Amino acid sequence: MALDSAKKAEIVAKFARKEKDTGSPEVQIALLTARVEELTKHLKIYKKDHSSRLGLLKIVGRRKRLMKYLKAKDYAAYTKVIAELNLRDK
Repeated sequence: MALDSAKKAEIVAKFARKEKDTGSPEVQIALLTARVEELTKHLKIYKKDHSSRLGLLKIVGRRKRLMKYLKAKDYAAYTKVIAELNLRDK
Protein backbone atom coordinates (compact mmCIF):
# COMPACT_ATOMS: atom_id res chain seq x y z
CA MET A 1 0.00 0.00 0.00
CA ALA A 2 2.47 2.60 -1.13
CA LEU A 3 1.58 6.23 -1.56
CA ASP A 4 1.21 7.54 -5.10
CA SER A 5 3.95 9.90 -6.21
CA ALA A 6 1.72 12.99 -6.43
CA LYS A 7 0.51 12.66 -2.84
CA LYS A 8 4.03 11.87 -1.64
CA ALA A 9 5.43 14.96 -3.41
CA GLU A 10 2.70 17.12 -1.87
CA ILE A 11 3.53 15.89 1.65
CA VAL A 12 7.27 16.36 1.10
CA ALA A 13 6.72 19.91 -0.17
CA LYS A 14 4.59 20.77 2.85
CA PHE A 15 6.93 19.45 5.56
CA ALA A 16 10.39 19.83 3.99
CA ARG A 17 12.94 22.04 5.73
CA LYS A 18 14.48 23.03 2.41
CA GLU A 19 14.06 22.14 -1.24
CA LYS A 20 14.57 18.45 -2.11
CA ASP A 21 14.40 17.46 1.58
CA THR A 22 13.03 13.94 1.99
CA GLY A 23 15.00 12.65 4.96
CA SER A 24 14.17 15.05 7.76
CA PRO A 25 12.16 13.60 10.64
CA GLU A 26 9.24 15.93 9.91
CA VAL A 27 8.88 14.58 6.35
CA GLN A 28 9.30 10.98 7.46
CA ILE A 29 6.66 11.35 10.18
CA ALA A 30 4.22 12.94 7.73
CA LEU A 31 4.75 10.18 5.15
CA LEU A 32 4.34 7.45 7.76
CA THR A 33 1.16 9.13 9.02
CA ALA A 34 -0.30 9.07 5.51
CA ARG A 35 0.52 5.36 5.23
CA VAL A 36 -1.06 4.71 8.64
CA GLU A 37 -4.27 6.43 7.53
CA GLU A 38 -4.43 4.38 4.32
CA LEU A 39 -3.78 1.11 6.13
CA THR A 40 -6.39 1.97 8.75
CA LYS A 41 -9.01 2.48 6.03
CA HIS A 42 -7.96 -0.81 4.44
CA LEU A 43 -8.22 -2.70 7.72
CA LYS A 44 -11.71 -1.36 8.42
CA ILE A 45 -12.83 -3.09 5.24
CA TYR A 46 -10.67 -6.23 5.47
CA LYS A 47 -10.78 -7.10 9.16
CA LYS A 48 -8.96 -10.43 8.81
CA ASP A 49 -5.93 -9.10 6.91
CA HIS A 50 -3.41 -9.87 9.64
CA SER A 51 -0.28 -9.29 7.54
CA SER A 52 -1.37 -5.71 6.83
CA ARG A 53 -2.15 -5.27 10.52
CA LEU A 54 1.39 -6.35 11.39
CA GLY A 55 2.76 -3.90 8.83
CA LEU A 56 0.62 -1.16 10.37
CA LEU A 57 2.04 -1.87 13.82
CA LYS A 58 5.59 -1.69 12.45
CA ILE A 59 4.88 1.66 10.76
CA VAL A 60 3.33 3.05 13.94
CA GLY A 61 6.38 1.94 15.93
CA ARG A 62 8.76 3.58 13.46
CA ARG A 63 6.73 6.80 13.58
CA LYS A 64 6.76 6.71 17.37
CA ARG A 65 10.56 6.41 17.46
CA LEU A 66 10.94 9.28 14.98
CA MET A 67 8.60 11.45 17.05
CA LYS A 68 10.59 10.68 20.19
CA TYR A 69 13.80 11.67 18.39
CA LEU A 70 12.30 14.89 17.03
CA LYS A 71 10.92 15.80 20.45
CA ALA A 72 14.39 15.47 21.99
CA LYS A 73 16.22 17.35 19.22
CA ASP A 74 13.81 20.13 18.15
CA TYR A 75 10.75 20.60 20.32
CA ALA A 76 9.37 23.51 18.26
CA ALA A 77 9.33 21.40 15.09
CA TYR A 78 7.81 18.54 17.05
CA THR A 79 4.87 20.63 18.26
CA LYS A 80 4.36 22.01 14.74
CA VAL A 81 4.23 18.51 13.23
CA ILE A 82 1.88 17.28 15.95
CA ALA A 83 -0.48 20.19 15.37
CA GLU A 84 -0.53 19.86 11.58
CA LEU A 85 -1.02 16.09 11.56
CA ASN A 86 -3.53 16.03 14.45
CA LEU A 87 -1.46 13.55 16.46
CA ARG A 88 -1.53 13.08 20.20
CA ASP A 89 1.34 13.91 22.50
CA LYS A 90 2.04 11.54 25.38
